[in-house]
Amino acid sequence: MHADLPPGMAAARRRPEPGFTEFVILVALMMGVTAFAVDAVLPAFPAIGESFAIQDPNQLQLVVYVYMLGFGAAQLLFGPASDVVGRRPAYLAGAAVFLIGCAMAMFAHDLTSLLVARFVQGTGAASGRVLSTAIVRDRFAGRDMARVMSLNMTVFIMVPVFAPAIGSLLLLLGDWHGMFGAMLLLGVALAAWFWLRMPETLAEENRMPFSVARIAGGFRTTLTCRITMGYATAVGLLFGCVMSMVGSAQQIFTDTFDLGPLFPLAFAGLAGSMGVAALANAKAVSRFGMRRISHASMLALVAVSLVQVAAALATGGRPPLWLFAGLLAASQFLLGLAFPNMNALALEPMGKIAGTASSLIGLYTTIAGALCGLLIGGAFDGTVLPIALGYLILAVLAAGVVAWTERGRLFGGPHRPPT
Repeated sequence: MHADLPPGMAAARRRPEPGFTEFVILVALMMGVTAFAVDAVLPAFPAIGESFAIQDPNQLQLVVYVYMLGFGAAQLLFGPASDVVGRRPAYLAGAAVFLIGCAMAMFAHDLTSLLVARFVQGTGAASGRVLSTAIVRDRFAGRDMARVMSLNMTVFIMVPVFAPAIGSLLLLLGDWHGMFGAMLLLGVALAAWFWLRMPETLAEENRMPFSVARIAGGFRTTLTCRITMGYATAVGLLFGCVMSMVGSAQQIFTDTFDLGPLFPLAFAGLAGSMGVAALANAKAVSRFGMRRISHASMLALVAVSLVQVAAALATGGRPPLWLFAGLLAASQFLLGLAFPNMNALALEPMGKIAGTASSLIGLYTTIAGALCGLLIGGAFDGTVLPIALGYLILAVLAAGVVAWTERGRLFGGPHRPPT
């Protein structure tokens, strides 16, 4: 990996550099903690509802969405901070905040205090989302960056495969408070690994002095880049599909399809399909390019979503489980192809302001996805029609935004200068 380092990086390194595989896993787990913190708690919804005497089950979705709102908002802080002080101290500060949120959640005494703790958790977890992307951007560019992001996504997405099952196991061993104890231990282990093994990837000469005007300029550069904001908007819309699935999956599979304790297995299949897609993308992107893969997968998602809506309408919102799960897994597979490429396309023009740009992109896409997911998940009525319609609407909007971004020229070549 030494050949991939930008000039001056040798001076910035202060400790042995991890090998490629360790680098990919460590950076992926920086984001993976976020997925674990979201998905491990899903099987605990009934227990939390009973503990706090929650009458409306849809209210429990706030445990997911409040976390994501904190996660989105704090990204605006960690990116610019990392451009000033470096990636290492910024991430470790965020990890400390995440651990505080875990401890608060362990001792939550009502839904309000739990939601406050989840917001704090999400605030700290934001450092992993921003800085994992910025660290990859520090070292790689172009298709190499997309390849590494795909490998990261593979590891990252495998976390939700096991997270609900781990959450169910923790419920068997104790109550739902123990889940947050497990998150606390995971956060400590990851922070220690990062501190011991990850060198500073932002060279001293590339650090920016603190300046409100400079940060504002970085935001302005990001916001006025057609490619960056176009693809970021598409990512936000498609992320809304994922968040609607995460928020309502427990209700759909346990209430609509009566899977009961088999819910973690169904969720693992959906998450696993995204992991398979990300792994396939890592191999295919060098041959076909980011645009061709992301555009094709996005248009295919529109087609699959149309079939999902038709199936829901034809069956009164209760299609056979095999049909619903198969179509949803196909949708998740296509999302797994689109995300890493669209993220790479959005960030690629940002160069030295990758940290600032990543924070703004992360804020934008996370808040957009969380709000879309909240609207769709909150519409759950005992059938799969709301989520089917939600996927279709968001996929069509994303396709329209990408067509606007590329001025109607899909499957195109290299970036044109941003306007």
